[in-house]
Amino acid sequence: MMKKRQVVVRTDGSRRNIGGSSIRNIRYVECQKNHAANIGGYAVDGCREFMASGEDGTTAALTCAACGCHRNFHRREVDGGEVVSEC
Repeated sequence: MMKKRQVVVRTDGSRRNIGGSSIRNIRYVECQKNHAANIGGYAVDGCREFMASGEDGTTAALTCAACGCHRNFHRREVDGGEVVSEC
């Protein structure tokens, strides 16, 4: 059984040691939602960066103000370059 890694994000800029690695910054960049999947095609909307629609701690904070997609559709970068993929 594979153990799922959990990442905790702190907004005060301090570092946090999680699972032996230190994580400082997580950024959500371009949207990768395939809007043409239901017709067998591939088309993304071109949204380049996630912008939260609401305040932290609300459900609106997980929706992008630019494209309307959930944050999970946006590619996640950790520490300004390392791309993290959850399996």
